[in-house]
Amino acid sequence: MAQFRLQGTKVLAVDMTGDAVKARNGSMVAYDGQMSFKKMSGGGEGLRGMVTRRLTGESMTVMEVKGHGTCYFAERATEINLVRLNGEKLYVEASNLLCTEATLRTGTTFTGLRGATQGNGLFTTTVEGVGQAALMSDGPAIVLRVSAGTPLLVDPGAYVAHTGNLRQDLQTGVTWRTFVGESSGETFQIRFEGDGLVYVQPSERQTIGGDL
Repeated sequence: MAQFRLQGTKVLAVDMTGDAVKARNGSMVAYDGQMSFKKMSGGGEGLRGMVTRRLTGESMTVMEVKGHGTCYFAERATEINLVRLNGEKLYVEASNLLCTEATLRTGTTFTGLRGATQGNGLFTTTVEGVGQAALMSDGPAIVLRVSAGTPLLVDPGAYVAHTGNLRQDLQTGVTWRTFVGESSGETFQIRFEGDGLVYVQPSERQTIGGDL
């Protein structure tokens, strides 16, 4: 089984003994030992994944890295966060996914208007199974717990990923104050309810919702 570990906060080291990982194409910065690299398509495996990518635009170019030794990954000096999955499903924006163990399955799921406000289309990437995934964030991500009776509201531009049994709805902040120029600028928020974890970055990407 591949072993994920961080070298500082911005480099992912993966120790492999004949196993494989799937990583963002071009994210390898160094390796030792014997490694092979094979370009793949992201956004889901099989015919369904290919069709979904064409229809939704939720895609990324990934590579399979296999071998014996240690491979190092990084992307634009972004922060890296490790997530261990034990059978649950991780929902993550394709732009925030750096690397996964080959044992994890990837796919896509419908997000509706939530995805549209982020400028990422109507679908997002899913990762599920048993293994580790490495997420990227613009600055150190924080992990916020959502529990029954305590909803969490997140700016679409700060959202990175979530796990657990969570419901999400798009909540608008449009009130009379918006029209008189006294709004906070946070026109849309994602409202999470249920039980789970939400990963949030301390920097807001430009979104459609933020321009309204």
